[in-house]
Amino acid sequence: MKMFVDAGAIYLHRDAVDFRKSINGLVVIVEQEMALSPFSEALFVFCNRNRDRMKVLYWDRTGFCLWYKRLEKEKFKWPRQHSQPMMTLNEEQWAWLLSGYDVIGHRSLSYAHCAG
Repeated sequence: MKMFVDAGAIYLHRDAVDFRKSINGLVVIVEQEMALSPFSEALFVFCNRNRDRMKVLYWDRTGFCLWYKRLEKEKFKWPRQHSQPMMTLNEEQWAWLLSGYDVIGHRSLSYAHCAG
């Protein structure tokens, strides 16, 4: 699902935000809570407490854009068990989130040798 072109990165703000916030309020969250530049070529993804609404903020070189999605019956599979307040998604995980799948999946394991 190619919805946003030239997204250098996709940052998901893990905690719910007050959805009365619009562009200026979300820019403050990006700068202060996420410690990122809202002018970068990135998508900044937010959800509400009920996880049935999503806002995506991005800069398109001429101004800020705000995309809004409301689910009518389901909830987004928002990663709440992640240890960081923010996580970076790849394009595949972004498509999963929009399609209703869990973006975390199985955690990778790394072993030096097999225990016999």
